[in-house]
Amino acid sequence: MNLKETHPRQNLYSFEGLSQIQKILIIKLRAIGDVVLATPVIENLRGAFPDADIDFLTEPPSAAIVAHHPDLNQIIVYPRQRWKRTSVPRRWCLDAAFLRHLHAQKYDLVFDLFGNPRSAIMTLATGAAKRVGYNFRGRQLAYNRVVLNRGAEVHEVEFNLDALRALSIPIFTAQPAVYVTAEDSAFITEWFAHRRFRNRRVIGLNPSGSWPAKRWPDEKFIELGHRLSDQLNASLVVLWGPGEKKTAQRIAAGIGEHAYLAPPTSLNQLAALCKRLSALVSNDSGPMHISAAVGTPTLGIYGPTNSKLQGPYGKKNRGVAHWEIPCLGCNRLKCPLLDCMHYLSVREVFQETVKMLGPD
Repeated sequence: MNLKETHPRQNLYSFEGLSQIQKILIIKLRAIGDVVLATPVIENLRGAFPDADIDFLTEPPSAAIVAHHPDLNQIIVYPRQRWKRTSVPRRWCLDAAFLRHLHAQKYDLVFDLFGNPRSAIMTLATGAAKRVGYNFRGRQLAYNRVVLNRGAEVHEVEFNLDALRALSIPIFTAQPAVYVTAEDSAFITEWFAHRRFRNRRVIGLNPSGSWPAKRWPDEKFIELGHRLSDQLNASLVVLWGPGEKKTAQRIAAGIGEHAYLAPPTSLNQLAALCKRLSALVSNDSGPMHISAAVGTPTLGIYGPTNSKLQGPYGKKNRGVAHWEIPCLGCNRLKCPLLDCMHYLSVREVFQETVKMLGPD
């Protein structure tokens, strides 16, 4: 379901000749969740430019998030991590060739939604007549339309859409979307068919997190699993990604009966799995945003990050934190105390899950 735009459009700038746009590039590098939260830009651009080619530039593995998006013509993958393993001269040559490739695409309009030095250079290298980005230090020199900071806490979805508002492009949806193929759905349907879920609701637990400080303790996930199983008649599916299988196995074993280890999946299969869940309780992570984007009620667990800025987007989704901690949202990758996670009780997370699910 599309979420209607609730913010008044900000006519910061307008371009002449937008009706002549034939080729558009969106740049959003790095993290899976960040790419998920950029997907509303794609759909709104397609609404404004139904006949234009719209391409998306990102990195692996995030490219899988937009691989099946019906409004995109091409996915351009920048293999940053693979190239980092080469020699410095070789890396410079590869980067130069990549920039020449971008220039050869002859884009008319480019949106830099990432805003770091690399993405700014990519934007400038396209040679596009219309280049839109944010007022981040010297990087704004790469753009000829600069998106102004609202000066307040703005969710990343709205932050991304501000790039369109800067051109007075109408916003008809703010809902992120991840598209699931029939093959990926069939894979998950087969997996569900061989599990004894019976008539129990199926709730996912996701203990993963790209930062150590974003991970709620495993023991709390185990206790939460017991409560969900006993009090909500739920079966639990514990998600995991690269390097996380042992942790997920330990949590599933700790919960015991009615807990299952998720199968190994691609990101697209993970989206299909999340779509089958009654709900997901998750650390702040890519899978959390995927779950919200496929329409599953999603509860995000927060400490060093801010749910107002990066929470699971959508009216039925929630963020939970121990709000009394003064340093919430510190953005520290590591913390010697981790009070935000240690003081967030199982009771608080369970109660928020119940509220999110609502009455049966």
